[in-house]
Amino acid sequence: MKQTPISSKAEKLKFQRVSVSELQSLKARLAEAEETLRAIRGGEVDAVMGAGKERSQVFTLEGAGHAYRMLIESMNEGALTLTADKTILYANQCFARMVKCPLEQITGSSFRRFLSPADRATLRPLLKRVGQSSLKIQVVLKARDGSQMPTQISVRSLARNGSQSAIFGVVLADMTEARRSEEVLRNLTHRLMQAQEEEQKRISRELHDVIAQTLTGINIRLATLNRQAALNTKGLDRNIARTRRLVEKSVDIVQKFARELRPTVLDDLGLIPALHSFAKLFSKRTRIHIHLKVFAGVEQLDIAKRTVFFRVAQEALNNVARHAKAGRVEVSIQKVTDGICMKIKDDGKSFDVAGVLNAKGRKRLGLLGMRERLEMVGGHFGVESVQGQGTTVIAQIPLGKFARGGGESLMASAEARP
Repeated sequence: MKQTPISSKAEKLKFQRVSVSELQSLKARLAEAEETLRAIRGGEVDAVMGAGKERSQVFTLEGAGHAYRMLIESMNEGALTLTADKTILYANQCFARMVKCPLEQITGSSFRRFLSPADRATLRPLLKRVGQSSLKIQVVLKARDGSQMPTQISVRSLARNGSQSAIFGVVLADMTEARRSEEVLRNLTHRLMQAQEEEQKRISRELHDVIAQTLTGINIRLATLNRQAALNTKGLDRNIARTRRLVEKSVDIVQKFARELRPTVLDDLGLIPALHSFAKLFSKRTRIHIHLKVFAGVEQLDIAKRTVFFRVAQEALNNVARHAKAGRVEVSIQKVTDGICMKIKDDGKSFDVAGVLNAKGRKRLGLLGMRERLEMVGGHFGVESVQGQGTTVIAQIPLGKFARGGGESLMASAEARP
């Protein structure tokens, strides 16, 4: 019978003791890992282990358990910390409510899951540019149940905390109420513009029908008085002639104000005659040559849309006279696939469109007013300005249904010369 050497038995017992010890150690480490994972997912600690290309990394947020946590958790905005690849290291309860998802399913996951592909593409270069100052963009946050929330996110680079990977702090503000307030304000602005247009129409009528007629009557009476004056005609004739010139000038001014407030030809004859009349007077006053080419079917739009086209053309041409130093302007109204498009192109100086729109004060009011008028009727506004090529104002309004048929392909063309 073969006997096992004593030394071999001792080694076997030692191996068994080592295996039991290692097993107990592994169980303890597993329990610790499970507890750590539970705490991380529940937001009780500020650490997440991420797998890197060469080795795992532990990301920590300094100050765990300090007063900052109470502050962040009491915020009405969502708060996140992200890695450069958009892994969520920390999220507060407000963000969990915004995306309608439990915290344990958020921490350690990717922020990309809550964004549309377009917003992901927008956020990617933003994280590369962000420094110590915060950058802001607006995105649409997608909740777990499919609902969407307009959101403004502010991104700021945080300390690297001894790691080679950048960490970003993100604050997310729900813009639903702000958007609703903007819509209410826009509707109020639209109603104000409509009321303003009606008031201008009323004042224009009064200027034209009452004051202008009164001044004309005075002028006629002065002419009669001039014929009846028989004695001392030298001084009397001179005074009467001077008075008549003042009255005639006053009539011209009143009629000019009436036309600018609300041209009666727009209501009586239509948009094309109104544009032609305005272009002639504008060209005479500014010495700028205007070529007008209009799609005749534009007259089949309702009066509100035709008024918007007229006001945009009026404001755009006045801007040309004030700023462009142009010699020629082309005004065209054409039928396009999605509606009717008006373009006003000058050969004058270009300008920084974005800079003017973002400026403060009266400098941008003309452009904003044109845009508001177009949005009021569901239209779109744009401006293109290129160095050496002048500026083009683009106004497009949905065509809708014609009130009557015919005339859709006809074009009315006219020139207005100084």
